[in-house]
Amino acid sequence: MTVKGDEGHAPQGVAPARLEDQQLLRELETLHRTRHDTLLHGSKDALDRHNTRTAELEGEYLRRHPKRHVLAGRTREGARGRV
Repeated sequence: MTVKGDEGHAPQGVAPARLEDQQLLRELETLHRTRHDTLLHGSKDALDRHNTRTAELEGEYLRRHPKRHVLAGRTREGARGRV
């Protein structure tokens, strides 16, 4: 059964705050894996939804893990050191 959202659209996945950590990571992995195909071949609506969902899930991950490990090579300073 599909339940309509406030704007008359079907809901797009579980609210990120309701996902357990492993579910959140699986959702993010799926979005990152499908990003390229969505960009190249998805409709504008599909790409817009992909962007929105990615931002929601990534925002939730960052909220939960504000002190996550950051690799030195993934910072501006570290990237400049590779050149």
